[in-house]
Amino acid sequence: MNMQSKSDSYAAAGVDITAGYRAVELMKQHIARTMTAGVCSDVGGFGGLFELDLTGITRPVLVSGTDGVGTKLKIAFLMDKHDTVGIDCVAMCVNDIICAGAKPLFFLDYIACGKNVPERIADIVKGVAEGCVQSGAALIGGETAEMPGFYPVDEYDLAGYCTGVVDKDKIINNKTMNAGDVVIALPSTGVHSNGFSLVRKVFDVDHKDITRPVDSLDGRSIGEVLLTPTKIYVKPVLALLDAMPVKGISHITGGGFYENIPRSIPDGLGARIDKSAVRVLPIFELLAATGGISERDMFNTFNMGVGMSITVAPENADRALEILRANGEDAYIIGEIVKSDDKVIL
Repeated sequence: MNMQSKSDSYAAAGVDITAGYRAVELMKQHIARTMTAGVCSDVGGFGGLFELDLTGITRPVLVSGTDGVGTKLKIAFLMDKHDTVGIDCVAMCVNDIICAGAKPLFFLDYIACGKNVPERIADIVKGVAEGCVQSGAALIGGETAEMPGFYPVDEYDLAGYCTGVVDKDKIINNKTMNAGDVVIALPSTGVHSNGFSLVRKVFDVDHKDITRPVDSLDGRSIGEVLLTPTKIYVKPVLALLDAMPVKGISHITGGGFYENIPRSIPDGLGARIDKSAVRVLPIFELLAATGGISERDMFNTFNMGVGMSITVAPENADRALEILRANGEDAYIIGEIVKSDDKVIL
């Protein structure tokens, strides 16, 4: 810890430099878990260095993604639980770039807070590190900005950025997609990290107790269920990509089925989804009932229990399910590709 760098004047303005040093010391043990062979720098430098291993890659293409956790953080504040939202932050980035077939290489986070409480910052980074471990990415850098007067002392924002690599010849595109191809669902763990402005409104989280057990949620509280981290699909999807051609992948985030599934489908084709096949999670049923939300709005806002969709040729569907299940995903078929001007048919 750098004890020479200390400003009483800055501290009087609400910024404690030494708290930042303490936070870095606390988070180092978590960052160490994410180190991979490509990392060339230590925590604390002006930039994170990563050596790219291009073994087996003929035409490397870097794929980048950035995202935050959004107002799900409000639930973390209310529950005073900060060690899982970092997983969400990583998941929102790596789940996006895997849709192009990219293997995540490294990740950087950005935390802005009203007051730097080192233990809380370390908890946040603990979650980020866990997300990196789950996705195989190295946490090679980040920034913690103490911003008194801009954020309340007990609140913060969290965002991240990741870079991955894919061989240009193996980038997933929809050029080979045809009518008759099969759409496979990978289950979500819950609401993930989207739609929380509506979630908070429906459950009136600022005024109602979200810590009491709820029977329809298997005795868990609304707050506990809402804080369930976003599932990271990287390793199962990479295993599938190693085994067979995949025609399209969609990360089901904000905008639900209607906005995200079309992003992997070419013009002239659409996805006919069998709603009765979708394994809707109890939290979505509770949301719809409590808020009086129409079925279409639910499917147009939330993942409804499907965190990712994957499209494969019909002759590969059974094998794809076997591979995904062998890699921990309870994958199942929810529809097929059809000739249509409507991108999603529900």
